[in-house]
This record gives sequence, C-alpha cells and structure tokens, in this order.
Amino acid sequence: MNLEKLFTLQKELDNRILKEHNLNGEILFSQKALALQVELGELANETRCFKYWSKKSPSPEENILEEFVDCLHFILSIGIDKKFQHIEITVGNYGDEITDQFLDIFIDINDFLICSSIDHYITLLEDFLSLGLSLGFTESKIEEAYLKKNLINHERQDNGY
Repeated sequence: MNLEKLFTLQKELDNRILKEHNLNGEILFSQKALALQVELGELANETRCFKYWSKKSPSPEENILEEFVDCLHFILSIGIDKKFQHIEITVGNYGDEITDQFLDIFIDINDFLICSSIDHYITLLEDFLSLGLSLGFTESKIEEAYLKKNLINHERQDNGY
C-alpha cells in the first residue's frame, strides 16, 4: 500500500475542507478523534461481529469496505495533524477474533488521545490495517477503495455536503 500517496491525497482533501469551511487555524483533533470512533462503530455494526443474538448476515462486502475507508480517512487526517505521515509500518494478520480487534482499536484510539506519540499512532494504524486484512481486504483493495471514496468526498464538497 502506498501510504505516502494516501497521506498526500488526504492532506489535499483536509486543506480543501479547511478552506471551504473557513476552519483555517482551527484545531480539529477532538472532532476527528470522535469521528473516527463513530466511524469505527459503524464499521463494527456493518460486520455484525458482536451481534451474537442475531442470525442476520454481515452487510455486503462493499458496504463494509466503504466504512473501513471512512475510518482510514480520519486515521490519516489525524496523522497529518500530528505530522506523522512519514512512517514505516508492518501489517500482518492479527489472529484475534474480529470483535477483539475492534476493542483493541478503540483502546489504540484512547491511548493516542492520552499520549499522541508516533508510537501510539503507528500501533493504531497497524492494528487498523490488520483488521482490514482480517476482514478479507487486500492492501490493494483498501487503497483502491480509499481512492474511490476520496473522489466521492471531493464531489460532496463540490455539492455543499
């Protein structure tokens, strides 16, 4: 996955949003962190991994992937805000249950909120991308979906979203 490319595209989108919504100079870390948590919850809801009481199947893969890249947008944006976009990561198969992976990522987010270090950021990004692999997405599929959603996000800005 070309993270540098994704960081560049995210920075362009972030800058556009800041300019068009007159937010230059605003610190949006808390809003982005909460948005990430909400999006992560939406992703978990689409997978239905925690709904032990239900026999209903997970949402279609394209819905789950879209929620996944929504989260990725906010993770990248937070990294840009903290100037952590030049990093090296290692993504592997996590091995734990999907539900446990979600819980670990919520913990990662909270750890990063408490101490916004590069180490906590790398852990968050690695654990999140590992979740993607556990969900059955390849790195190329994630990147392709990110690019598609980034275009949609620009179109939304064009249309006053």
